[in-house]
Order: sequence, then C-alpha cells, then structure tokens
Amino acid sequence: MTTPVIMDHPLIQSKLAMLRDKHTSTKEFRELVSEIAMLMCYEATRDFPLTETEIETPLARATFYVMDKKVSIVPILRAGLGMEEGMLAMLPAARVGHIGVFRDPETLKPVEYYCKLPTDVDKSEVIVLDPMLATGGSAAFAISAIKKRGATDIRFMCLVAAPQGIEMLQKEHPDVQIYCGALDEKLNSHGYIVPGLGDAGDRIFGTK
Repeated sequence: MTTPVIMDHPLIQSKLAMLRDKHTSTKEFRELVSEIAMLMCYEATRDFPLTETEIETPLARATFYVMDKKVSIVPILRAGLGMEEGMLAMLPAARVGHIGVFRDPETLKPVEYYCKLPTDVDKSEVIVLDPMLATGGSAAFAISAIKKRGATDIRFMCLVAAPQGIEMLQKEHPDVQIYCGALDEKLNSHGYIVPGLGDAGDRIFGTK
C-alpha cells in the first residue's frame, strides 16, 4: 500500500487558503485551481523515467535527459476539468481522457455515464484528477473503470482529501499513489469535507 503524499509547499498551502475562502470569486477560484494543479504536477511527476538524448547547444553537443514516457491525464467530470488546464501547462504533450461518474440517488452507488480514454492508455503514466476526495467512492470507481481499459500505472491527484477518502482509495487501489494538497479533518453528515472548500464543481463553474 502506498503512502499518500500531502503537499506542504508554502505556495500550495497559501493558494489553498485563498481557495477555501467563501468570498473568492468564480474567476479567482478557477485560476487558483489551475495554479495549484501546476504546482502539484511538479511533485506528482518527480519519479517519472528519463532517457538520455544528445542535444547541440550554441556551444557544444552534450548528453541531457528528457522524459520519455507517454502521459495521460484523466479528469473526473465535471470538477476535475478545473485541474486540466494547469496540468497541460506543465505536460503539454500529454493525452487527455475524461470519465464521468454520478451517484445513483436510490442505490447511492457510483454509475459511469461517460468514458473516453486515449487508445494507448495501457502504455501511459495515467494521472487521474479530481479536486475533492471525500468518501472516495467515485474516485475508486473511476480508477477501476480506467484499469478495465488497460491502464496499469495510475496516480490520483486531488486538492483536498478527507481521511475516509484516503482510506477507501487505499483499500480499493493500494497500487495507486495519492497526491493531495491538504488532508482535512472529516466529512460532515452530508458527505462534504470539513473545513474543505465547498462544492468544487459549483465554485469552478459558477453554478451556485
């Protein structure tokens, strides 16, 4: 079982504090989500493999190192879309997939309603994106769906997590490395992370 990586960098923590503020506008919120995703991408790709390549600088030819692994980012709809732009700013060659999951109001179980992944996802480093890891049910379900399409090297990135979400994801997918900006205190009776930042999707898209 992997140990979650909790980001403690001052830039991430400062931007998360602004993100949590209920007075932060939709525009600012959206920009902050993208910026935090960029910063977190640095840590989430730290152990990506490199390959040697020969490059000619203005002064000489020399051997340097470049990333030589295909990367696919997969936002969980819809809130995960807020992290997509920041990730692509850091990984412009990455392929992008999308997966949509909703919770059935009667059974309360996750249901897949959309999934479109790169055809070579089985050969990619996959980073699944969702701003919030609350109960962990949707994230675990989405990762299972992605694995069924052949992906084997998967990481999960969120901005804020609850202990229950971490526990669920570790139980269901012990091979998936979790990266989160902050680990919050708990879930309330409605399944929201406390202190959290509210409904990430509504705040990103201005729908509430």
